[in-house]
Amino acid sequence: MIERIWSGQSPLWLLLWPLSLLYGAIAALIRYSYQRGWRKSWRAPVPVVIVGNLTAGGNGKTPVVIWLVQTLQQRGLKVGIVSRGYNGKADSYPLLVNEKTPAEQAGDEPVLIAQRTGAPVAVAPKRRLAVEALLKQGDIDLIITDDGLQHYALQRDKEIVVVDGMRRFGNGWWLPAGPMRERASRLKDVDAIIVNGGTAQVGEMAMHLQPGLVTNLLTGQKKPIHQLDNVVAMAGIGHPPRFFTTLKQQGLTPVAEIAFADHHAYSEAELARLLVTGQNLLMTEKDAVKCRSFARPDWWYLPVEAELQGEGVEPLLNDIEQLCRTYSPDLHH
Repeated sequence: MIERIWSGQSPLWLLLWPLSLLYGAIAALIRYSYQRGWRKSWRAPVPVVIVGNLTAGGNGKTPVVIWLVQTLQQRGLKVGIVSRGYNGKADSYPLLVNEKTPAEQAGDEPVLIAQRTGAPVAVAPKRRLAVEALLKQGDIDLIITDDGLQHYALQRDKEIVVVDGMRRFGNGWWLPAGPMRERASRLKDVDAIIVNGGTAQVGEMAMHLQPGLVTNLLTGQKKPIHQLDNVVAMAGIGHPPRFFTTLKQQGLTPVAEIAFADHHAYSEAELARLLVTGQNLLMTEKDAVKCRSFARPDWWYLPVEAELQGEGVEPLLNDIEQLCRTYSPDLHH
């Protein structure tokens, strides 16, 4: 239902329109208060690059963060990542995350990023605390924040926005009548726009998610997706249909497709009930980080890699590297 409202297919968005105006007014006032200096923002002693979005729901932001971290690591830069840690319930903050930190504490995305990149990750609702925790741990050349475009208490050097190329901005209205956290005009202020799927427009970088080998949660065994049969597919991400479409593009037709809410907390019994004897459960890698501790032999996940194209990719990476050298002129790797 919410997809129909946000896309403009359902007229119910008109009922939510007054709430959208209130949301937009509050969001604009918050940003303006930081711009005018009425509220204080903090500048880190190293460059800060934000990877965020203008809309609610899955846009493919986390694969972009992983791609950016790995690419900058290959250039010899020491990258730290901070996140709000959505849906995580740590005993205290900031929380330093590694590949073994339970997703219930840190949130699923920070654990996935730590597992894939090996980079230091810190989680805190106030990003400044997370940044400071990382800087205390050791030598960091720059900070990448997973989300946080609207977290103006943290000053930033670069803003990268990820856009869902198929859904774009729906009906264009603020939450809850539409999907927008900020209006599309905000794109004029950002440094790079990455479009996941669909067709990139002038000035945007095209991104596609390239699937890898399906991987067994219990054993780590890897094999091509076409060797997996009798598949029940599940996804608890911002936009589950994207995952199901990816499977079909790879030639796999699941016997069932089950969508959960984004960041859903799974139990072993809940997932075991999805299968009958002889079936395999296939999930996203983001789901897998929450299920490893109670995984069964017939549970698999499909990792994806972000692949970026466009004239702006190399200049963006060069600009970020140059930023690091501006902050630390003696930077040599």
